[in-house]
Amino acid sequence: MPPVSKLTPGQAAYHFISGYTAKVAGTEAGISEPVPSFSACFGEPFMPLHPTYYAEMLSRKMLEAGVNVWLINTGWSGGSYGEGKRIKLSYTRRMISAILEGELDQVNLEQHPIFGLYVPVAIPGIPEEILDPINVWSSSRAYISKCISLAHYFHINFEKFASQASQHIIEGGPLIDQHHHLEEHF
Repeated sequence: MPPVSKLTPGQAAYHFISGYTAKVAGTEAGISEPVPSFSACFGEPFMPLHPTYYAEMLSRKMLEAGVNVWLINTGWSGGSYGEGKRIKLSYTRRMISAILEGELDQVNLEQHPIFGLYVPVAIPGIPEEILDPINVWSSSRAYISKCISLAHYFHINFEKFASQASQHIIEGGPLIDQHHHLEEHF
């Protein structure tokens, strides 16, 4: 996932429902590399209503208030676990400051071809190459493969919510799953 992405209301709702994180080595017994983990609305066991109810509310409130939602990835960049490294805390702080100070309100964005997220092309104080993770992986094929795999996990996880999700939330998920060919996108 890119280190920072702007989300549409449908994407914000989709990712809120998904509640994606990764279990990483050192935080879970028996974990040697990150494993995708999902918890609806980031607190599934504590949600009395169906997660789509909360996601629709989030999306509606975003539209009513005209707010932007940004997704920040504080995880790995530059390669798989063991090869890449955690995104620098100073970069994460700078990205959050840029969002809060309105510096990204008019920035140029490019849509990620797999996840569909909108990624800033440049942020003052952040090396441009890290904004698109394919630039910092030693193998673009390995990056694409990892993205497709993660997109597939998102699709599988979302199957349990799809029957009650609106079309705009469903469309907020990854654009590509394991069955698509990506050569034309990269």
